[in-house]
Amino acid sequence: MAIVTLKVEGMSCGHCVSSVEGAVKKLGAAGKVDLAAKTVAVEYDDSKVSVEQIKLAIEDQGYDIVS
Repeated sequence: MAIVTLKVEGMSCGHCVSSVEGAVKKLGAAGKVDLAAKTVAVEYDDSKVSVEQIKLAIEDQGYDIVS
């Protein structure tokens, strides 16, 4: 398993947390959002999903990845 922490702009509430964590979960990964830091730590199987796929899934929810 691999872990990546992404800086995500636009998150401000519980709904944002659910949207981002849900998008990551659909890929078979586990995400933990830190609203104060505006980050999401994602644990994923890099043989099944790429960082680019994770970023696209979050961006599809309307958020911007800045790292």
